[in-house]
Amino acid sequence: MTTILANRQARRRGIVFTILLAITLLMMAFSANPYVQEMQRGLSFALRPFQGAIASVADGVAGVVASITEIDQLRIENAALRDENERLANENARLGAVRVENDQLTALLQLQGGFDHETVATRVIGRESLESRRLVILDKGTDDGIAEGDAVVVQGGALVGRVTDVGPSFAKVTLISDSSSTVVGQLLGSGATGEVVGQAGGVLVMRNVDSSVPIGLDEEVFTAGIELAGGIRSPYPKGLLVGTVVDVQRDANDVVQTAFLAPAGNLDSFELALVITDYEGGLPPVDQQPVPCGTEGTIPEGEVPCYTPSPKPSPTPRPSATPRP
Repeated sequence: MTTILANRQARRRGIVFTILLAITLLMMAFSANPYVQEMQRGLSFALRPFQGAIASVADGVAGVVASITEIDQLRIENAALRDENERLANENARLGAVRVENDQLTALLQLQGGFDHETVATRVIGRESLESRRLVILDKGTDDGIAEGDAVVVQGGALVGRVTDVGPSFAKVTLISDSSSTVVGQLLGSGATGEVVGQAGGVLVMRNVDSSVPIGLDEEVFTAGIELAGGIRSPYPKGLLVGTVVDVQRDANDVVQTAFLAPAGNLDSFELALVITDYEGGLPPVDQQPVPCGTEGTIPEGEVPCYTPSPKPSPTPRPSATPRP
């Protein structure tokens, strides 16, 4: 049975091959006929415009495909270029921030090298800016010799505040723009003094300045560093730059005037600062306080042995009442 099926398939293949061979021979003979060749040339001539149109369409389609491919390639390249530009822009911004920080650090180190006080370089790690509360947090504290009451300056020797709370590894600084801050300032030109207090908005107010003293715009104001009898010293060392005068308010009927100052330091954005650690303001310890002259007491080092108390003003006697007749 299997042999019969194989024979049938072989016969079918032979028949198909014979038929195809015969058709091929007939077509070769037919194509060699002069009439057929003439017909082929006629048809080719008649179809030539269509062939040109089809070729033009094919060229156009090929051009469109090539253009689409090129556009896709350009889109990919543009996306890569945008990513590279963004990366370079971010890198430039980072380098710019590093450059600014390096400039600030260089200026701070130069200030530290030429400063008359011992200082500790610190970095700002936190800020609190409320309506009337202005303070920053530094990254060093008592472990580095910082104590409560130490004054804080930035580049240029500009005063920014005073340490009001301190721990082993942090220090909170109340800025001079805080409403609770008071600094005795001294005008550079006249030497007149006044109280510099903070207020909302960052502008400092120098009040209680003698109205007879001329105050010029852009005049600088420094810490007065006043020392009083009894060994009381200003909380801030003398000669720290506080700010410059931007406006003056006078009252013709008042004996004092008010100046408005722009802070010398950028209180809202400084990142590096120096903490002065060798200045002690306020009242010295009890065993080092000077005593009134004529009494016994401990003589404080570097202070006068005694001081003469200011005489108390005697009350003005009132005129006696005249009895009515």
